[in-house]
Amino acid sequence: MRTALALLVLPALVSGAYAADVKGTSRIDAVIVFPSGAELTRVGKLRLEGGDHVILFSDLPARAIASSIRVEGKATGKLDIGSVDSRRMFVPRTDDAVAATERKRVEDAIEKLKDDKALLQTAVQAAETQKALIGNLAQLPTRPVTGNGAAAPQPDWTQIFGIIGQRFAEAQKAILDTQIKVRELDRQIKDLEGKLASLAPAQDERTEVKIFVNAAAPLEADIAIRYQVGAASWVPFYDARLATGTKAQAPKLQLVRRASIQQRSGESWDDVALALSTTRPGAGTAAPELQPVTVDYEPDAPPRPMPPAAGAPRSMARESAEVDRVASESEGRRLRAKSAPAEKPEVQSEEVRATVETQAFQAIYAIAGRVSVPTTGEAKRVQIDEAQLEPALTVRTVPKREQKAFLYAKMAMARGTPVLPGQVSLFRDGTFVGNGRLPQLAPGEEHELGFGVDDSVRVRHVIAEEKRAETGIITSSKTDTRNYRITVKNLHVRAIPVTVIDQIPVSQNADIKIELLGKTAPTKRDIDDKRGVLAWEMTLQPDEEKAVEFGYRVTWPGAKKITYGQGS
Repeated sequence: MRTALALLVLPALVSGAYAADVKGTSRIDAVIVFPSGAELTRVGKLRLEGGDHVILFSDLPARAIASSIRVEGKATGKLDIGSVDSRRMFVPRTDDAVAATERKRVEDAIEKLKDDKALLQTAVQAAETQKALIGNLAQLPTRPVTGNGAAAPQPDWTQIFGIIGQRFAEAQKAILDTQIKVRELDRQIKDLEGKLASLAPAQDERTEVKIFVNAAAPLEADIAIRYQVGAASWVPFYDARLATGTKAQAPKLQLVRRASIQQRSGESWDDVALALSTTRPGAGTAAPELQPVTVDYEPDAPPRPMPPAAGAPRSMARESAEVDRVASESEGRRLRAKSAPAEKPEVQSEEVRATVETQAFQAIYAIAGRVSVPTTGEAKRVQIDEAQLEPALTVRTVPKREQKAFLYAKMAMARGTPVLPGQVSLFRDGTFVGNGRLPQLAPGEEHELGFGVDDSVRVRHVIAEEKRAETGIITSSKTDTRNYRITVKNLHVRAIPVTVIDQIPVSQNADIKIELLGKTAPTKRDIDDKRGVLAWEMTLQPDEEKAVEFGYRVTWPGAKKITYGQGS
């Protein structure tokens, strides 16, 4: 039966003598990735004799956060952990055997190329010797005649010179061709030498963990080492697939939750149990504190120094200036001391507003199966889960901007886990219609997601009246009257709710009056706390058309001029 390791610091272990170091090896078994950072669990199996031991694990990455290292595990007997130390060190690469085989292959290739180069250089030397001999033959006609000076038959020098020139050209061409081959061999040798340099025996910076233990008897132990790294993260993204249904079939929405994982921790996560956490370990664990904020009268400005009299001596002027400087500095120190307590909370309040915490939303997603994530920073995409939702379809139109209707799916989030903010790919009846974005949503919270233009709803927007006038005799006033007509027609085979959104101007002055006109009263005003934004909600049956007739009248003093602008 295995016994859980006791995480105790035993005085006898710390002060006593330990046996020889026991080197262990471990592998990454599980990883929990946070939005920023990750926690890894390495496991290793050891066989220990009874007594004191120092277990060494040298396969943790250099970027492991030393303060986060924890050791635990199970054993077939009693095993006590005295203490855990860690340090940075350099260790040989574990792929030295493979690298040595590759180096031997590259070295053999370089040696063969150098032999080929030597043969070519020998051929060049032979051709140079041949050129020298041919050059000597060209000197024969200029040599003095030997013997008794009797006339001798002369050779055909024209033919001889032709042969000499031909042989000289052939030797020169052979030299040039061979030199080209030598240059190509030099390039190949240089490339292989560069590859050989990269395969030279090297060392990696790692973190070594030293575990002081005491075994009551010979046993086998499964050691687990937990540590954190900072160079890792994950972000959510989604697929929203809407089936709009038919007259007899209700619409369906499939929301697929996915994750993109990246890491540059210095070690590959091969075949690990992967989990994704929504917690942010570095985002704070306690609410911020507020300091008192005081209100006081603004301090009086310090008195200005009086200029010296025109006839005063220069020394008296300097003395007066010095007195004024000392008084001004004293008053400044008094004012700074008086106002200091009120300034400090203002700085702190700025820092508090810049802090973002999402501790209210916590969840851990365990990814099915085993996953591998390289340390190159390339994104690894996995699916978390999917939910089948029953949305309510609605249509929204803002004809003042676009005479189009947009289809929305109103859905309630599934119970259980929150939805984190992220990009969503939108599909309508199997066709990709664009990208949107989901905000952070609590379980059960409702949200409307747009799925593009609905061509089965026709929208028209026309200006029915636009008129300016001036009224009054003694005190005149001006008016600006505008009326609009909006028509919406449903071409679907089933009824569908429609929301028409428009607006009227908002007065920024008490003398400017705004009056809502028209036959169709809005069902909602100031939508999303935006002043002047109106909404008309209606349900259109198949092939039904409805009209919204509304307008406004602006009245202001005749002596003034008004302007329309985008307000808040």
